[in-house]
Amino acid sequence: MSTRREESQDRAIVRIAAHLPDLIVYGDFSPERPSVDYFDGVLMFVDISGFTAMTEKFSTAMYMDRGAEQLVEILNHYISAIVEKVLIFGGDILKFAGDALLALWKVERRQLKNIITVVIKCSLEIHGLFETQESEEGLDVRVKIGLAAGHITMLVFGDETRNFFLVIGQAVDDVRLAQNMAQMNDVILSPNCWQLCDRSMIEIERIPDQRAVKVNFLKPPSTFNFDEFFTKCMTFMDYYPSGDHKNLLRLACMLESDPELELSLQKYVMESILKQIDDKQLRGYLSELRPVTIVFVNLMFKDQDKAEVIGSAIQDACVHINSVLRVSRGQINKVFMFDKGCSFLCVFGFPGEKAPDEVTHALESAMDIFDFCSQVHKIHTVSIGVASGIVFCGIVGHSVRHEYTVIGQKVNIAARMMMYYPGTVTCDSVTYNGSNLPAYFFKELPKKVMKGVADPGPVYQCLGLNEKVMFGMAYLICNRNEGYPLLGRDKEIKYFMCRMKEFLVSNCSRVLMYEGLSGYGKSQILMEIEYLAQGENHRTIAIALTKISFHQNFYTIQIFMASVLGLDTCKHYKERQTNLQNKVKTLLDEKFHCLLNDIFHVRFPISREVSKMTTFRKQKQLEALFMKILEQTVKEERIIFIIDEGQFVDAASWSFMEKLIRTIPIFIIMSLSPFVDIPCAAASAIMKNRNTTYVTLGAVQPKDIRNKVCLDLDVRGIPKELDTYLVEGSCGIPFYCEELLKNLDHHRVLIFQPMEVEEKTNMTWNNLFKNFSRPTEELNIFTLGNEEGNEEVCNLASGVILKNLSPPASLKEISLVQLDSMSLSHQMLVRCAAIIGLTFTTELLFEVLPCWNMKMMIKALATLVESNIFDCFRNGKELRMALRQNAASFEVNYRSLSLQPSEGLAHGEEEELRELESEVIECHIIRFCRPMMQKTAYELWLKDQKKAMHLKCARFLEENAHRCDHCRSGDFIPCHHFTVDIRLNTLDLDTIKKMAKSRGFTSEIPRKMKEMRDFVSGLVRESIQAEDRQHKGPKTGIDPFYFIHCGFVCFNMGQMVLAKKMLRKALKLLHRIFPYNLISLFLQTHVEKNRHFYYLSQQAQESAPPGKRRLAQLYRQTACFSLLWQIYSLNYFFHYKYYGHLAAMMEVNTALETQDDFQIIKAYLNYSLHHQLAGYQGVWYKYEIMAMEQIFNLPLKGEGIEIVSYVADKLGYTKLLMGHLDLAIDLGKGCLGKKGHADTKLSSPEDVVLGWLWDLSISEEHIFSKAFFYFVCLDLMLYSGFVYKTFEECLEFIYQNEDNRILKFQSGILLGLYSSIAIWYARLQEWDNFHIFSSRAKNLVPRRTPTALYYEGISRYMEGQVLYLQKQIEGQSENAQDSGVELLKNLESLVTQNTTGPVFYPRLYHLMAYVCILMGDGQNCDLFLNTALRLSETQGNVLEKCWLNMSKEWWYSDSEFMDDQWLQTVSNLPSWEKIVSGKVNMQDIQKNKFLMRVNILDNPF
Repeated sequence: MSTRREESQDRAIVRIAAHLPDLIVYGDFSPERPSVDYFDGVLMFVDISGFTAMTEKFSTAMYMDRGAEQLVEILNHYISAIVEKVLIFGGDILKFAGDALLALWKVERRQLKNIITVVIKCSLEIHGLFETQESEEGLDVRVKIGLAAGHITMLVFGDETRNFFLVIGQAVDDVRLAQNMAQMNDVILSPNCWQLCDRSMIEIERIPDQRAVKVNFLKPPSTFNFDEFFTKCMTFMDYYPSGDHKNLLRLACMLESDPELELSLQKYVMESILKQIDDKQLRGYLSELRPVTIVFVNLMFKDQDKAEVIGSAIQDACVHINSVLRVSRGQINKVFMFDKGCSFLCVFGFPGEKAPDEVTHALESAMDIFDFCSQVHKIHTVSIGVASGIVFCGIVGHSVRHEYTVIGQKVNIAARMMMYYPGTVTCDSVTYNGSNLPAYFFKELPKKVMKGVADPGPVYQCLGLNEKVMFGMAYLICNRNEGYPLLGRDKEIKYFMCRMKEFLVSNCSRVLMYEGLSGYGKSQILMEIEYLAQGENHRTIAIALTKISFHQNFYTIQIFMASVLGLDTCKHYKERQTNLQNKVKTLLDEKFHCLLNDIFHVRFPISREVSKMTTFRKQKQLEALFMKILEQTVKEERIIFIIDEGQFVDAASWSFMEKLIRTIPIFIIMSLSPFVDIPCAAASAIMKNRNTTYVTLGAVQPKDIRNKVCLDLDVRGIPKELDTYLVEGSCGIPFYCEELLKNLDHHRVLIFQPMEVEEKTNMTWNNLFKNFSRPTEELNIFTLGNEEGNEEVCNLASGVILKNLSPPASLKEISLVQLDSMSLSHQMLVRCAAIIGLTFTTELLFEVLPCWNMKMMIKALATLVESNIFDCFRNGKELRMALRQNAASFEVNYRSLSLQPSEGLAHGEEEELRELESEVIECHIIRFCRPMMQKTAYELWLKDQKKAMHLKCARFLEENAHRCDHCRSGDFIPCHHFTVDIRLNTLDLDTIKKMAKSRGFTSEIPRKMKEMRDFVSGLVRESIQAEDRQHKGPKTGIDPFYFIHCGFVCFNMGQMVLAKKMLRKALKLLHRIFPYNLISLFLQTHVEKNRHFYYLSQQAQESAPPGKRRLAQLYRQTACFSLLWQIYSLNYFFHYKYYGHLAAMMEVNTALETQDDFQIIKAYLNYSLHHQLAGYQGVWYKYEIMAMEQIFNLPLKGEGIEIVSYVADKLGYTKLLMGHLDLAIDLGKGCLGKKGHADTKLSSPEDVVLGWLWDLSISEEHIFSKAFFYFVCLDLMLYSGFVYKTFEECLEFIYQNEDNRILKFQSGILLGLYSSIAIWYARLQEWDNFHIFSSRAKNLVPRRTPTALYYEGISRYMEGQVLYLQKQIEGQSENAQDSGVELLKNLESLVTQNTTGPVFYPRLYHLMAYVCILMGDGQNCDLFLNTALRLSETQGNVLEKCWLNMSKEWWYSDSEFMDDQWLQTVSNLPSWEKIVSGKVNMQDIQKNKFLMRVNILDNPF
């Protein structure tokens, strides 16, 4: 039986019947429309409070996990309980109206008395359901019930596509009045119901001044058996389940297939519901919190009581409403009698029906409906309320009886506006602001207190075009803010400046058109252009059009000519008429003045000649007159005509403008959205004109979005997380950025705090990573933040996860429009892709798509790529490159395109699609163009569906992931970064399979990946738990790896105090205490010396190696000591060198205990370097020899080769740092030679090394290698005298990557880059630019790291400061002498305190000599110069030696200085290609040195 029932419930007719009452399912109606039926019955109206507030709470929820599905579960939990009670008691649910329902017990009149008793019993039991229950969301849900009985009339009406029904009559009016009288948990009987009921069974309470009564309880006699009474009553109900079906709630659940009945019932159900039934989708599929526009139409009748009379009026109104809505993709959701009138609940934007300009369509439809219905006979008053916003759209009710309905505050607002502002079309502020209609289309109305609506906001009356247009309404309002620049549109403004210049110097017209989607900032560009276009010899006229302008013939030219003639400032038609007479009296005969009446709203007498003219001839006369007026005007001043929203220019205006640009010189600038339909012939001709420049707007760049955010928030910085969220989410579209910010502000996510000075911030591990993205320097001229010293930064509220935020309603609406315009198959693909994420692979998408083949998927993807829903990429590098920079604006030459043969266009489109398909096949990585689309599509899934899809993805990833057997000294887990790349969507599957195969992996891959994933997950979890335990409880069991990791990070970032603290903690956990005071220091040193001699003496002897656990502990200790000695070597205090010496020795002893060759050799080399930097002669050489001896005992294969390479690299670095350049070069060459590069003998070493470095940075996307490459390129320009990569390219790299996290965590490279740029600008005397980069470098100087990059960076920084000192002296600055003394002291300390390696000493002495000669100290200048020359000679530093000799000759010569000497040198720097080809002599290159100026003043001080 149960199987049969399940089969029947799956039948289409049963699913359709679930949306309809028995009154319709079993009704036998005349095919005529309208048709009327009469019967008696009892009505129950149940109103449920709390649902609207709950809907509002969910619709404004911050996160995506609180959506429609959870809401529909809560709604249906309560509503289904009420429905079930009604059905059990024999009722028929007629309608669901939002959070209310209307039920009917249809019986003969003589049965009303008993049935009323049954209905009262049902009502009391419904109240009993809610006496103790409270909703999951903490909302108190209560019901109010009204009952009425008597004669009822049913009206069926509609057209050939849709049918609707109404119950009308006195009983219907009574039940609504009764419900309105009810308080929470009341049951109210209407007067007629009270007259017809069995009064002996009911205890009532009288309502003052009312004939209706309140039911307290039933009071049956003691002998009364309700079950028997109920069973008897149900025998009079025609369709109450009985017999074999007695366990059913509703007999319609067992309907047999009947095509004729099914076709009849389908007309009562919305098309989207029928599609869902056909697809056998779940009831929750169409349940959404969705932005829609509600149009509530109320019709009041002159004679309400006669069904035959109002039936025809409702029929006529319904047919017209349905036809109007069908054009604009709106739908009638409900029709019901409402407070003495018939109400139509119309909705625009249901699932699958979202259309662009929805609000505009809704308002236009409302005006059309209002105008029509106002003329229908018997309709007394038409009232319409329009409101826009997020509401719940979904199926509510019980599985056997439910309806698709809308619930939300916006539904209530529309209904209340409709009732409180009768006889008008009203709208809320959201609708007013969202419509693309002119301001004169509306009038703000006085506010009224409306029941159930706390604050509806401003209410506007929609006037339509019934009133005459006022001149001046269409002019572009220029709200240009001097303190708010137009960001990221320099290229677009440059187009204007070039065309403006051409226009002013020529006698030809120019047209400049900016095309872009809504939100790209077209209006802002035009405002800037209007400001820039102001001038003495030309006049600017700027107008903004709206959608309504397109339907007004000649409107654009009307507004344009009104401004030319000065009519826009006239306050009365008589003033306009006088002005017109004066302007046209010499151009137009007086009898033709009446031609101007309609277009300028004046009242010239109509002449006989004009009255006989055709409309066409009048138009031609008018155009000829306007052309004459403009010809006269342009002789006096040029005209610049600016049009915003140019897609709304009417056809007649396009035609006139096309003639205009061919006849007189005029500059037309317009912005427009892409044409929906093919533009008219005149518009096409203008676009193809040789003097037209057509620019397609691109998105603004990430840095400009960042600047905009800082400007909008008035802050100096925003968190990196927020920066990424806004840059990715906005896709470079300013409007998107603004909406995202508004959404964050609405949810109170943003917190504003005073900006902390970086130098004064107490650095801890927790605040180490609180990096802020700051605006670019070009924004500094504008006021950001408050007064200096009181600036703010923006932060995020605690616990906020930006990536999980629900998209703003406005952006969700844009995405829904796109989704609903797709085919169902494409929608499904987009939704499946949204489950995977923003970026996905084609393999994974194919895995989760239900019942698709590869060909279908590729074809669909190609179409969606063409529609700009997706982008495709061949590899991770392409993806990363695309994410760094948004597509810029570009010029489209329609003239060239028009010359292509038209017959091949269709074929070309097919060919283009085939090419796209091929590209998609090649590209394994796909990404959503806009994150908002992914979020919106993701939210459309039901919870269970999401879970199933995520499990599919997880299974696929698990089966296709990789790991290796074990790890050596290379990667922590060899190839683990490739696995991470899969996770980050940067590698395709085939590539990974090849990599895995090359490593010897076959069938073990899936199992091994699971092991690796478990291991990495455990490692991460262990680190997190370690941090938690650090803050929460005892430290036993904390993994020291966490603190070692933190120490390494802090070390690389130059946070040495924090790094030292972390490393000490790690050693303590590893049971190796490092001393804290001098006494323990000397004791520990003595112990370690003894251990050292012991290990050295035991080396030749065989001893048992340490166990695995101990070995792991020793490896970690070695890593800690390796960093500690470097940290201590940076400090100037004398006792710190003892701590550094101890740490270096402890590293050696720990390495010796491991008996691991690699660890021992590393420790020896570190110990040697420590002694060299500390100036200990003899010892360092001993340990270098010991390291070499250790290598000789290793086999030259496998790990042995890796160790040899490491030693060569380490020794090369050491020799470079210590100034042994010949040895460093030889070691470097030897190391490169081992790599087997055959081209080393064919090219110069410099070319080979730079080429390899460039290849590494490009092919591997290695940002650090690329940064080092550009650093070297800057060095070559500054000191070697030739160009490998241009300065502009180097600067662009810095701008694009200065916020890169890897570079920020290696601050030495950034210090070098900033300082090199600062030197470049200092040499060119561009001091503003110098200060920008010098200040950036200054912030990095305190982040001292013992690396060659930092040493080189600090040397460059000091060089920049020395050049600035020269500028100060030349400018006779007051503090120049103090600056010089301070600078000299800093340079000397860098040398004497061993802060840098000896290789940098010649440069430092060179700079010291320059400072001395600037300050007039010739004696010390000679000393420092000679020292620098001696060191350069010793080290073999040819470049520095050459520069020193030139400086010496220059400083002591009598030759006069030439101001532009370096400028001339820079302009003549040869490229590397010229040097390699032999076109430039190497001797000439050496002369391209910057000569530091000395003959500034005879006596500087």
